[in-house]
Amino acid sequence: MTSSTPPFGRTLCAMVTPFTPTGALDLDGAARLADHLVSHGCDGLVLSGTTGESPTTTDAEKSALVTAVREAVGGRASIVAGVGTADTAHTVALAREAEKAGADGLLVATPYYSRPPQDAVEAYFREVADATGLPLALYDIPARTGTRIEPDTMLRLAGHPRIVAVKDCSYDFLAAQKILARTDLAYYAGCDEHILALYAVGGSGYVSTVANVVPDHLRAVLDAFDAGDTARAAALQQRATALIEVVMANGLPGTVTTKALLTTLGLPAGPVRPPLRPADRDTTESLRSLHEALTTG
Repeated sequence: MTSSTPPFGRTLCAMVTPFTPTGALDLDGAARLADHLVSHGCDGLVLSGTTGESPTTTDAEKSALVTAVREAVGGRASIVAGVGTADTAHTVALAREAEKAGADGLLVATPYYSRPPQDAVEAYFREVADATGLPLALYDIPARTGTRIEPDTMLRLAGHPRIVAVKDCSYDFLAAQKILARTDLAYYAGCDEHILALYAVGGSGYVSTVANVVPDHLRAVLDAFDAGDTARAAALQQRATALIEVVMANGLPGTVTTKALLTTLGLPAGPVRPPLRPADRDTTESLRSLHEALTTG
């Protein structure tokens, strides 16, 4: 049974951050892309996350991005700002700036590189949660941060009134189900291949990179499930598998592949910032071919 009141909506896109050809922040492009995504089925946008190249955007750019997207989508979609860093004080400062800029919520990753123990992880999230009036989604992505939010830590954090959701990239499906059964946390699939599976056991929806390029299709997966047509939901999820694999699991970061495909579709994206490098021609052609097969088949 799915949550009837997901805190940030069901269908969230982990939006890329568009840049100009010279690598500057493209606020006009961000506004146009945000409007496109919301018009095609996204009821929430996550800015400055992994896909949004948060390690290579400045604090001022992050705030300006929230402001521009808020103006573009108004109240049609929730805006969740990624603010997680390796430094608690920096994360708190970003959280406060995101609140001022108009964000509806915060996505907070575990501190990376320093690999803090679980008591420090818990203290970090509590300090960030206490710093603003915004609800938090915990971002469990140990493959990138080096540190898991252990299930027992998650259970304790669930008691905080502003910690309301999890973006789950743990690849621990058993742990997700255990926490769903014991808390009111809204669980969002952060891995596109898990969208239907997590939703079917009580998840609230997804925060998807692939939604940048097929927002309508991924929304249709959840819509079919909610309508009771589980066979159609499964078929739609399966049809997206080939594109999901090339976007997310071909050895390149999802930001790189997504921006390559968006550019071929004529949508705002621009280059990636170093140290990332653009996708090669063969990868880009494969992405476009798979996209065409999915959207026209």
